[in-house]
Amino acid sequence: MLKRPLTPLGKEIKMTLLDLNETQEWLIDQAREKSGMYVDSSNLYKLMTGQLHSKRLENVIRDILKIPA
Repeated sequence: MLKRPLTPLGKEIKMTLLDLNETQEWLIDQAREKSGMYVDSSNLYKLMTGQLHSKRLENVIRDILKIPA
């Protein structure tokens, strides 16, 4: 299966997680806690590859990782 390329936001999420020494699972837990939304690894992957367009989820993740819009 061919992996989809990351969007610029997806790359920024990956790099920021590396800088923070945190995992995607940590980010998912944080996003669930902050937003009350259902977030799983599939949602996160789709957001990072441009298959999911959820401004709400994107904003929550930007807030958690302190990525400017």
